[in-house]
Amino acid sequence: MLAAILTAADFGAAAFAEHTVSQKAREQFKLTEDPSVTVHGFPFLTQALGGEYGHISLSAAGVPVQDVLRDVELQAHLRDVEAPLSDLVGGKVDTIKIGTLEGQVKLKDSDIARVEPLTKIENLKIDPASDDYVLNGGSDPDTPTTIEPPDESEDDASAGVRMSGTLQLAGEKLELYCFAMIELDGTAIHITPERLQFGNDGETTVVPPQVQKALLPNFKATVDTGSLPFEVTPKAVRVEQGAVILKGEAKNVSFAGAGANAGG
Repeated sequence: MLAAILTAADFGAAAFAEHTVSQKAREQFKLTEDPSVTVHGFPFLTQALGGEYGHISLSAAGVPVQDVLRDVELQAHLRDVEAPLSDLVGGKVDTIKIGTLEGQVKLKDSDIARVEPLTKIENLKIDPASDDYVLNGGSDPDTPTTIEPPDESEDDASAGVRMSGTLQLAGEKLELYCFAMIELDGTAIHITPERLQFGNDGETTVVPPQVQKALLPNFKATVDTGSLPFEVTPKAVRVEQGAVILKGEAKNVSFAGAGANAGG
């Protein structure tokens, strides 16, 4: 019985700390709902009394960034965290010190479609593509489903992407597949289109060079992402189905800078 009472007390204390951090993060990220916060490790009270935590994770959705993006997802893993219990109880989370911060931003294709000139593309969809396929094509260009995505274990400052959608031209709707490279540039990503294919009932055909020259600029864009949680500068980019993922890491940061570049 005593063990059950102590366990319940431990979980209750952890829940209180998580709620405190969550409310502060909500203010800084200008969210409509509290983000999810988890203090890992058991027992919590042992960590709290010592003021040191091995791992705290935070995730939030629907974060507005740079007046254009409206549905950004944030994830942060805080490791080797120093937070005196008295400060947590008093809600003074600005004093939290973080030894290592791993941050991640997820940009959905529906949000990227808000960026000019991609607003001209209807029903914009994003899928991964290998750098080689983007730059050189494949042995069977009529079947885009044969594209091999990059190894998810490899993070780099650039990534291949296949963008698809319809474009109005001379009163007609064209179904297009654009193969492009995404490159990090500080807190922005540049989308550089390399080539196009026409789509038609699941099959594709190569777009003539002169037509490509006229249409490719519709897929060239720069997305200003602000920065990762806690002012982490993005260092790696990866494309998955429906989204672009940015990652970064920082050492010895404070909770006070959590939402410095978020906001609409």
